[in-house]
Amino acid sequence: MRSANELGLIPYVIQREGEDAAPDNLLMTSIGAGRYRLYYADEEPQDRDLRGTLWARCSFNPVDADQRPTGKPQWRLMHPYRQMMTMQAMRCQVCAGRARTPLGFIFLAGPGAVNTEHVPVLTNQPPVCARHVRAAVRLCPHLDGRPVVFLAQSAPLYGVHGVIYGYGDGGVHVVDQPDAPLPYGHPNLSTFLASQLVRRLGSFRVVDLDELLRALSAAA
Repeated sequence: MRSANELGLIPYVIQREGEDAAPDNLLMTSIGAGRYRLYYADEEPQDRDLRGTLWARCSFNPVDADQRPTGKPQWRLMHPYRQMMTMQAMRCQVCAGRARTPLGFIFLAGPGAVNTEHVPVLTNQPPVCARHVRAAVRLCPHLDGRPVVFLAQSAPLYGVHGVIYGYGDGGVHVVDQPDAPLPYGHPNLSTFLASQLVRRLGSFRVVDLDELLRALSAAA
C-alpha cells in the first residue's frame, strides 16, 4: 500500500517554500493614556482575526486544481493565516474539512509537548478529522509517530502566540516575544502581532491512539 507521503498528501496548514513573510508596513498610533495600537498602513479586514487581533502577513503560493496550496512543504512551519483559519473555524489541519467527529474533537500533541496535568491545557495545533488521524500521525514531525491524543468536547478560543511591538528611535520594532500565548483581553494585544491562534481544551480526556481508532471505527 502506498503511504500518505507517496500519495502526495500534505497537511493544509503546512507552509510551503515560496510562502514568505510579506512586507509588514506596520505603524502605531496613540489611543490615549500611554496606550498604542499597532496597524498596517494598508490594512484590510482579513489582517485581523475574529477578536480584532492583528495578524502576521505571509504570502500565498498558487493553488492546484483542488484548491490546495502548492510548493515544497516546510514541514516544521505552519502558515500563519491557514493555521488561524482552521483553528478559528475548527477545521481539520490536514484537509481543511469539518473536524468534529461523533466522539468530539481530536487534537494531537507531540510526546512531552503538553503537560496534561496543567490547567488549562492549551494547543496551537488545529484539530484533525477522523479520516486523517493516521495521516497526521505519519506526516507531522512534531508528533514523532507517538502522539498524545486529546478527545475534547469543547475547545474555546484562548489567545494568540506572537510578538509585542513598541516604538523607539528606530521606529516600530519588536520589543518582546512572550513564551506563553497572550489570552484574549490582555492589555498588550493592542500592540501585538499574532502568528498562531490558541485554543483551550475543555471537557477532554487523553486516549490511546489505537483506542481512538477503534472507537472511531465503531462510531462510523
